Amino acid sequence: MSLGDDNDDDGFGGSGQTRTRLPEGDTPRRAPARSSRSLITVVGVVVLLLAAIAFANRGGGNGDAPTRDQAKPPGTASEAATAATGVPPVTGRTGNIPSGFAHDQQGAQSAASNYAVALGSDGMFNAERRDAIVRSVADDSTLEQLQSGFAADYSPGFLKQIGLDPNGNAPAGATFVNRTVPVGAKVKNFTAAAAEVDVWCVGLFGLTGESSTKPVTSGWFTVTFKLTWNGADWKVLSTTQKTGPTPVPGDNPVSGSDEIADVVNEFGGFTYAR
Repeated sequence: MSLGDDNDDDGFGGSGQTRTRLPEGDTPRRAPARSSRSLITVVGVVVLLLAAIAFANRGGGNGDAPTRDQAKPPGTASEAATAATGVPPVTGRTGNIPSGFAHDQQGAQSAASNYAVALGSDGMFNAERRDAIVRSVADDSTLEQLQSGFAADYSPGFLKQIGLDPNGNAPAGATFVNRTVPVGAKVKNFTAAAAEVDVWCVGLFGLTGESSTKPVTSGWFTVTFKLTWNGADWKVLSTTQKTGPTPVPGDNPVSGSDEIADVVNEFGGFTYAR
């Protein structure tokens, strides 16, 4: 579902699980059944691999993890450029959305990642909840523009097209799913006053239920946020979105509609990213 106010594609969040399978060759294929002996060997290899990774990640000669003071500043290249990064999360809240991000590159990435979660939630399909979300993340200078843009995106006609009523509710017996999970973020441009950040995401969207013609599917997309520093926090000036990058699909069997509805209702979604 598009997060952009230019239509390139107070509650929010939801949940999901991400399961990754590494292909054995250039073309993914279903692995043959293994004997119990083969399975034990594979498990042993995985355990050894995890142990090796843990050993390699130990900090210093005494085995202690590096302290925050020892960490390289945001934006500095590291030996593990693709490793997860982050400092202790912010404690501020504007409604249900984290706020008070650091005035540096990592703070801009954290702000953009959290705003992607909020703007990519099912709350955007209800006018009152959408207004609260947009007010929480938008800069005052572009608030009205973002509100009108999102209102056009989530028009009554669009809601009807995807099977929802004018208030964004699913029909009886169905569960509406719209969740966005950031996979990573990078800073494209940064100054003390403004930042442009890309957030790579995977999303879930659709309706569960036997009669649904819009089954829950997953999709990959990148949201670009233009942020401004308002003196206390990073706020959104504009958003745009493009499809991908999209990994090769795994060979996991597709779950039934009832199972998807159950996990959506049982697994709470993330409201803090990075």
